[in-house]
Amino acid sequence: MSIHESHGSPRPGSSMRTPLGRVRYLGASHSGTLDFWRQRVTAVALTLLIVPVVVVVLMLIGSNQAGAKQILGSLPIAIILLLFIIASTWHMKIGMQVVIEDYVHNEKLKLACVMANNFFSIAVALASIYAILKLSSGV
Repeated sequence: MSIHESHGSPRPGSSMRTPLGRVRYLGASHSGTLDFWRQRVTAVALTLLIVPVVVVVLMLIGSNQAGAKQILGSLPIAIILLLFIIASTWHMKIGMQVVIEDYVHNEKLKLACVMANNFFSIAVALASIYAILKLSSGV
């Protein structure tokens, strides 16, 4: 009985990974758990940022356009909103990509959906960031 058989470990060379995968230490997705951790980090960031964002929204209740512009033009509020926008769009992009990769089985359609998800997420982020920067600069 060899040492591998006595300890229940597979024999050398009997791994399910390809030789290139063993060299690179990558799983089937080729990225390991990076997206998993990114989504968790953005979730924590959103959890921390939601209270200040709700406070800002409550401050905006009942104010006219000039009042809203004054509140949203404040630098600390602009920074909080920018961080919230970046974290939420990144979280949205990762979450939708996971759903697309899990449930769309046609490879061409999957590629088109992932590309559309990326473009949509970037467009939402850029439009929101532009609006906040325009309000905070007073233009």
